Amino acid sequence: MKKISLAVMAFVMIAVLAACGAKSSDNGAANGNPSAGAGNEGGTKEITLKVGASPVPHAEILNVVKPILEKQGIKLEVMEFTDYIQPNTQLYEKELDANFFQHMPYLEQFNKDQGYDLVSVAGVHIEPFGAYSKKVKSADELKEGAKVVIPDDPTNGGRALALMAENGLIKLKDGVGVAGTVRDITDNPKKLKITEVEAATLPRVLDEVDLALINTNYALEAGLVPTKDALFIEGSDSPYVNILAARLDNKDSAGIKALAAALQSPEVKAFIEEKYKGSIVPAFK
Repeated sequence: MKKISLAVMAFVMIAVLAACGAKSSDNGAANGNPSAGAGNEGGTKEITLKVGASPVPHAEILNVVKPILEKQGIKLEVMEFTDYIQPNTQLYEKELDANFFQHMPYLEQFNKDQGYDLVSVAGVHIEPFGAYSKKVKSADELKEGAKVVIPDDPTNGGRALALMAENGLIKLKDGVGVAGTVRDITDNPKKLKITEVEAATLPRVLDEVDLALINTNYALEAGLVPTKDALFIEGSDSPYVNILAARLDNKDSAGIKALAAALQSPEVKAFIEEKYKGSIVPAFK
């Protein structure tokens, strides 16, 4: 009987130790142990990046780089937003790892207004800003008192006014450039009624106005082709490069660096040129 009891005790001890070992291994994977994580090459833990983006073209471009990053053990999750506020707010609050939807002047203004310190990691493409109408075929056809809508955020509103001035519809105070506001208009010969509207709603009010100056991402979402449908449009020398943005605490991480490199890859350049045919221009060589 004594021999049997010892054997049983030994079996129980082995089972307990095996269970403890399995539990320890599970905890190692959950806590991010670099050697944990089955199914990854070399047994390394997969990196997951959550990136906020406008649906078009930013999310489309991000989807192109997914397989590039997968080969490096990085899983890219694209979170789509239809506004310009939440992607920055959620990035700052660490609900996102990065975002891709804005140009540098917008980010600088947003940081200033909100007290944020988000940073640019890489320039990816330029979206030439355009003016659209369903009522006239050229700016010359606009009648006195015509209704014009522009984005209500400072950087894109100023950009719209500068484009209108460049095309002879208004004049702005000397030196204001793209920082101008409606208060900086010094001459409005056609007495255009200019209204500031939230950028995402501009395509939806196009039927109700005579002219709408629309960000290219929203124009594309609405089925407009900038190079074909715009009455006038910025040149490819626009300074408004769309950027990948991150935080100071993660901008130099391996995952963000890999994402930046993928967004400036030959594959992305070829995709932009083929997909958008000049409506969007790569900002890298």
